Amino acid sequence: MTETIWITGIGLVSSLGEGTEVHQAALGGAAPVVDADTFAPYPVHPLPALDLDRQIPKKGDQRQMEPWQRLGTYAAGLAIDHAGARDLVRDMHLIVAAGGGERDVALDEAVCAEIARLPPEEGAKLLNERLASGLRPTLFLAQLSNLLAGNISIVHGVTGSSRTFMGEESAAADAVRIAAARLGEGRGGIALVGGAYVAGRWDMLLLYSASGQLRRGDWVPLAQRQDAGGGLVTGTAAAFLVLETESHAKARGARGIARLTAVRSAAARRRGADTAEAAATRLAAGLPLAPGYAVVSGATGAAVPTAAEAAFLAGLRDSGPVQGKVVQSADLIGHPVEAAFPADIALGALAVAGGAAPQALVTGFGVWRGEALALVEAP
Repeated sequence: MTETIWITGIGLVSSLGEGTEVHQAALGGAAPVVDADTFAPYPVHPLPALDLDRQIPKKGDQRQMEPWQRLGTYAAGLAIDHAGARDLVRDMHLIVAAGGGERDVALDEAVCAEIARLPPEEGAKLLNERLASGLRPTLFLAQLSNLLAGNISIVHGVTGSSRTFMGEESAAADAVRIAAARLGEGRGGIALVGGAYVAGRWDMLLLYSASGQLRRGDWVPLAQRQDAGGGLVTGTAAAFLVLETESHAKARGARGIARLTAVRSAAARRRGADTAEAAATRLAAGLPLAPGYAVVSGATGAAVPTAAEAAFLAGLRDSGPVQGKVVQSADLIGHPVEAAFPADIALGALAVAGGAAPQALVTGFGVWRGEALALVEAP
């Protein structure tokens, strides 16, 4: 890359609230907001109260979006406003990390009840039949993952190039990496990148529960969960970043919140020698870490990747400069999957901007697949 990349706008919404001030304050220590009852036995970090009219003024637009789309569109507007870039949206590139749309939970429950009474072979056949005949085409169309990008374009007028990535945590890491790379190569001056996730969804809780990854029972901090075999607590959050080349930002008199020095991603097979720890160690090679750098850890709480991240950070401490404070974002906002990596970069930028550290190393270790690192520094 030949251009320096600045973060000039942050739109961050989590269970803690909205905006940069509440999240910057939370870096000094904050009690998490947890709903342990609605989806018991699974605790979640819930959706905060939002005045949607502030960023999505038309009620018709609000009604036709699913909750995660409303949340993402709202956070995107916050980022644009924070960057003072309303007059630049026509040239703004848009890259979104998105999951699947919300499912017909009633249908899922009926199908699960049916196949639970059948042998596996018959159950698999019945599953295909029920999904083929039960899902409405109109419901599927309303769930398309690129509708978040479409709604951002419609509501906020962002009409540069548009890309949507799927693939859980890896989608978010690659979205930020590719946005920064395109700007760094001179293919544009400004971009909006991020994702959104709503934790209060039975369909997603069912999927994560089936894999044995979810925390059951009372919420406890990440460290205590690891002592009990790990456990994921999902968090409702949306995070969007306005990225600009330094020259573009200076030309319009914009202030850089932080510099995005590096973004790197990988996808280890997580078996044999190709471990998540080894992949992250390769990604860290050559990063210009300075003494006292902070770490914004994207550890999810899932036992295996969280242990791999701990081993990776221990290796950095043993072989590199003195490591400063480690912030476990999952203890503050939970794990918001596609929104996790941009949210953690936002937290790292706020830590650097607030003078808490000269640099912030942001880590991402996906629940199933995907490793990522970002280095954020003062501009």
